[in-house]
Amino acid sequence: MVPLSAPPSIASFDHLTVMPAEALLALSPRSGGLYCDATLGGGGHAERILEQSAPDGRLIGVDRDPSALAAAGRRLERYGDRVLLAHGAFGDLPAILQRLSSQLGTDLHTGQLDGLLVDLGVSSPQLDQAERGFSFRREGPLDMRMDPTQGETALELCARLSFDELADLIRAYGEERYAGRIARTIQEAIGEDRLHTTTELAELIAEVVPTRERSKDPATRTFQALRIAVNDELGELERLLDAVTGLLRPGGRLAVIAFHSLEDGIVKRKLRELAKEPNVPPDMALALGLPQPTLRIITRKPLEPSDAEVAANPRARSAKLRCAERLP
Repeated sequence: MVPLSAPPSIASFDHLTVMPAEALLALSPRSGGLYCDATLGGGGHAERILEQSAPDGRLIGVDRDPSALAAAGRRLERYGDRVLLAHGAFGDLPAILQRLSSQLGTDLHTGQLDGLLVDLGVSSPQLDQAERGFSFRREGPLDMRMDPTQGETALELCARLSFDELADLIRAYGEERYAGRIARTIQEAIGEDRLHTTTELAELIAEVVPTRERSKDPATRTFQALRIAVNDELGELERLLDAVTGLLRPGGRLAVIAFHSLEDGIVKRKLRELAKEPNVPPDMALALGLPQPTLRIITRKPLEPSDAEVAANPRARSAKLRCAERLP
């Protein structure tokens, strides 16, 4: 568990909550329910869930970023024992809930959640704080770890991978057509000790990418690819979706907010897989031992932010929310 107070150095974690109304509509929190925000961030979604589930709805907040946890703890402190926070990655949610259950002497992990929210976006403070190394617009160490207490940095990753591995990574996770040129430039710069910071990487990329997309920096795709790899973001998402059926109680809902096609594609495919019914009558399916659907898809098309929200928060423009409900 994490204390619900923030040291002064990390008390500020200003972040505009993405699609708050749509997330509440999807989860439909109620009094007495147990909810989990598995990507707590600054606590904006969590605060709204607690307000709507008053007076006795409970919330478990999980985040791999200690700064986010501390700031959210401060924001949610007034909700007292209705809130329980834990440090960890959302892909490890079953183990986190099991650990909390052992500490509290109560079952929080086996089909107990009435709602589970996952917001896959990077928090604004992570982008805006140069020392975190996420932004190509601010000079900082080439880090990109969402949990700065463990794992290898983006620079260490680039130095460890072979040319082919690095090029494949940038191509797959960044959908970057010039991945080979960029990978070669990165490794040459590392070999000559010319690459240490985010702005140095952005400048190297700008030199070898011959075309520019309108309103998109040429470093955008490579930075996305490295961030995904450093934090194993797609692997975390796969692990969570594989476990989600066992975490939700019947009628419990999953809501996932994705920000790029790789994430949204995984969510879309997995929800369809879990909601798919056998192509034979139910009795025959049971007799044959065929997998039964465990989820019902609520959002046939993903919800998107309103024009007003995008105008107020341009970082929300690519967000898509998908929701599904646990079947009996």
